[in-house]
Amino acid sequence: MKPILKWAGNKYKIVDRIKEVLPESRRLIEPFVGSGAVFLNTNYSEYILADINADLISFYKTLQKEGESFIDRCRELFKPENNREEAYYALRERFNLSEDAAEKSAIFLYLNRHGYNGLCRYNRKGQFNVPFGQYRNPYFPEKEMEHFLEKCQNSKVEFLVQDFRQTMMMAREGDAVYCDPPYVPLSPTANFTDYSPEGFGIREQEELARLAKYLKQNKITVIISNHDTEFTSREYGEARIIRFPVRRYISCDGENRNLVPELLAVFGG
Repeated sequence: MKPILKWAGNKYKIVDRIKEVLPESRRLIEPFVGSGAVFLNTNYSEYILADINADLISFYKTLQKEGESFIDRCRELFKPENNREEAYYALRERFNLSEDAAEKSAIFLYLNRHGYNGLCRYNRKGQFNVPFGQYRNPYFPEKEMEHFLEKCQNSKVEFLVQDFRQTMMMAREGDAVYCDPPYVPLSPTANFTDYSPEGFGIREQEELARLAKYLKQNKITVIISNHDTEFTSREYGEARIIRFPVRRYISCDGENRNLVPELLAVFGG
């Protein structure tokens, strides 16, 4: 099942590769849940799904709590009259000013599907600042939202806003942990880490690898996705590394794509 949200680097197209190395266990922990592609396409009885992006987690929690009524509320924003530049910027401003969680969550989905290239980006003040996307007919992901609700009903699912360090330290022996952090850039000009205002740099990448090694020692399997670079090969030296090329979009028209080197680092298992 495809994710509800457009999301930079979402794992829908390689979820089968990830599932091949995920161990059987009772609980899956995702410190960087993002689009939720792995959650939506696996069958664990329990999940801890976390992210530092509070708007993302609020959207998931609102959908989980309000169900069909929230889907109806979101659908109202996908009217043709809202697919205009003026309407988009008015709703974006409303999103940045609102303190109502359900309202913000509905607009979050609207912005995700109407904004430029499905980006989720914030300025230094923490305000969502993605420009209008100019799509002819933005897709309303109703069936994807329905599937999400079904998953939440069939499993115990907890959504948390917190740093990856806190989330990883919640793991216990027998858990599986899948990490999809902002990727190490392939080039100096490709450093996209603005999915949250805090960013994610080399220090965080090193800390993630250190925690993966620590959990491995405590009989917890950790799997990390990232670009295949000299840096990640060095940091993940204690893991079993699976390398493969992935086709990535490098322009908003969806036609200009390149194969980029990617890896899965498996600590334990």
